Amino acid sequence: MSFELTIEPLGQTIEIEEGQTILDAALRAGIYLPHACCHGLCATCKVDIVDGEVDHGEASSFALMDFERDEGKCLACCATVEDDITIEADIEEDPDARNLPVQDYDGEVTRIESLTPTIKGVWIKLDHPAQFQAGQYVNLELPGDIGARAFSIASAPSSDGEVELNIRIVPGGKGTTYVHEEMKAGDRIRITGPYGRFFVKKSAHMPMIFMAGGSGLSSPRSMILDLLEEGCELPITLVYGQRNRDELYYHDEFTALAEKHPNFTYVPTLSDEPEGSDWDGFRGYVHEAAKAHFDNDFRDHKAYLCGPPLMIDACITTLMQGRLFERDIYTEKFISAADAQQVRSPLFKAI
Repeated sequence: MSFELTIEPLGQTIEIEEGQTILDAALRAGIYLPHACCHGLCATCKVDIVDGEVDHGEASSFALMDFERDEGKCLACCATVEDDITIEADIEEDPDARNLPVQDYDGEVTRIESLTPTIKGVWIKLDHPAQFQAGQYVNLELPGDIGARAFSIASAPSSDGEVELNIRIVPGGKGTTYVHEEMKAGDRIRITGPYGRFFVKKSAHMPMIFMAGGSGLSSPRSMILDLLEEGCELPITLVYGQRNRDELYYHDEFTALAEKHPNFTYVPTLSDEPEGSDWDGFRGYVHEAAKAHFDNDFRDHKAYLCGPPLMIDACITTLMQGRLFERDIYTEKFISAADAQQVRSPLFKAI
């Protein structure tokens, strides 16, 4: 059975299946609704019910309080509809968003490589090419009771039906342990996507700073490859940090890109490289390397941050001290249940 879902202020009506969440129906129709955790915990996807009834599902009583339910609010990520419904959402137009519909893609794992001692590169040849914007992510469906896990796409959108995922093993993590220890070439796999609003604001025509740590390199790599393939001539700087040289992957690729493209600068940094090694690059954290490279002046740039939460927080602080502010800072957000319940200042809405 299906119902009609009308989304205001767009005035657009789409079909929604019984048991399908409002968020999933909207994303599969190419309509972006603000969201983050997708587990009913963070309240980012809160919308107003103008007409109709919903089942609130597993919405947290903290993210959606009883009085809000009485006022006709719901969380789009876990609310399902019981009849035709109209909602009103806080939707902002973004000139750089392609608003691609979320789809399911079947494919085959073509190869798996150890990029570092803790990061695997996984290449998946899809049965039909996926459209995505550089910087977006997909959900990788894993067997048994593991479920789906979100991973950024590391390859450029021009990769002709094959997507690359860079997956760091998380101690005790069922999903990443499966990828590292059991997944093999030839396995059939399904991904769903694209998801996310982390992409280059090309319409701004401003120099770009990419700051990445660990396997957070995935999205920036896709974005940088896409920009250089398109012939972008604006200054592009990548500041990438790892603990030591063994963990610094795609180093040779970025060094070669910097030699080939005068507008691209690569600044690698290591925070825990043994003293006395032959490393002659910067030693320290990403925010420290960026501060030194730009002489603490980040004005007139767009900054894209991707990596561990502590790294992102340190980078935001450094960028703001260097006179770059919220409107020009973008982060990739993967929110766990623990993250979703952390209190953030209401002053920060975009980062």
